[in-house]
Amino acid sequence: MANIISIVGRPNVGKSTLFNRLIESRKAIMDNQSGVTRDRHYGYGEWTDQYFTVIDTGGYVVGSEDIFEGAIREQVELAIEESTVVLFMVDTMTGLTDLDKDFANVLRRFNKPVYLVANKAETTDRYQSANEFYELGLGDEIFAISAQTGFGTGDLLDAVITHFETPGIEDPEAGIPRIAIMGRPNVGKSSFLNVLTGTDRSIVTDIAGTTRDAIHTHYNAFGMEFILTDTAGLRRKSRVNEDIEYYSTLRSIKAMEESDVCIILLDATLGLEGQDVTIIGQADKAKKGIVIMVNKWDLVEKDSKTADAFKKALLEKLAPMNYMPVIFASVVEKQRIHQVMEMAMQVYKNKTKKITTSKLNDVMQAEIEKYPPPAHRGKYINIKYMIQLPTPSPTFVFFSSNPKHVQAPYLRYLENRMRENFDFAGVPITIFFREK
Repeated sequence: MANIISIVGRPNVGKSTLFNRLIESRKAIMDNQSGVTRDRHYGYGEWTDQYFTVIDTGGYVVGSEDIFEGAIREQVELAIEESTVVLFMVDTMTGLTDLDKDFANVLRRFNKPVYLVANKAETTDRYQSANEFYELGLGDEIFAISAQTGFGTGDLLDAVITHFETPGIEDPEAGIPRIAIMGRPNVGKSSFLNVLTGTDRSIVTDIAGTTRDAIHTHYNAFGMEFILTDTAGLRRKSRVNEDIEYYSTLRSIKAMEESDVCIILLDATLGLEGQDVTIIGQADKAKKGIVIMVNKWDLVEKDSKTADAFKKALLEKLAPMNYMPVIFASVVEKQRIHQVMEMAMQVYKNKTKKITTSKLNDVMQAEIEKYPPPAHRGKYINIKYMIQLPTPSPTFVFFSSNPKHVQAPYLRYLENRMRENFDFAGVPITIFFREK
């Protein structure tokens, strides 16, 4: 990526507010509580036909009681290293602090253009008080802005884009398949992402709820490119008891809706629980490709029959949502991790597969002859032909007489025959009947 702007500073100075302002979307979670942002968070913006990437970072602190402090600092420094321009945000309401001074010294270690951005300058007094930040000795100009209202951000961007060597790409993610990593809290989603990318892309701890925002990462493997999204763990609604977790849940659901394939992680030591079924059901309802990854398989005592028995019981509980592949893996031991990705790629191909009308009719008419649709209430059903619709997931229309009398068991028969003949593993199929 080129034209990268990172937003850094101590906690609660308005970094996420400015991030949302620059990308013109409420993508990052904002809250008056400090420490809301933890991982690096990417978005895309445009200013006077210049396209750029924006990185939101966690608040840089030293000596706090926050157990994520060290990991957040590492994420901030990684963001600075990959930046074209750094926006160092300070707070005119609080004024110059020792932590601002310490962080200014950190920035001097990096050979990057730095703009000092004095936020919350909504009043004349605060606007004028921004001059005290000249003491930090970073640059010849301080940009007093209000990230909340947008005041001053245009002048800031005018200065920032002078450092861009290319116009950039309008949407670097356009046309790239998206894979969302989903599951309950603490099943290993962030660890899975970090193993795949070979970097500490997401902060990992044993504490449930460590990931808050949906974290996007470009991933290249097997000759294909994907956008991987690490999401916050999804709990039952009754257990979501704070605003930050509520918005984390919304971000996770939005990431699922924007994805093509969901890799849903289960904890092998706990088995399939009610919340797992709910998450799988949400992905099925949204017509997403699904791969089930049973993580922590290394912690299970097993013999040669354990995996088969586990998978059989799992799919029986999920029926009729039992069309998705199941892979037993261990993130810690790095077992079958890339097999999960290969399967996700295959599911994406299945989801985007187009079957010609002639082949569809040849194959399915033969299956219908083996088992014609039974009559219902004296109404006979004669299926004439079928077509595939140009939809994001496999959707088919069967034209017949008396379509309203086709019953659910026969729909399941047709779906199963289509899966067998055309390999739609991991993909929900939609079948409509219409009058002919």
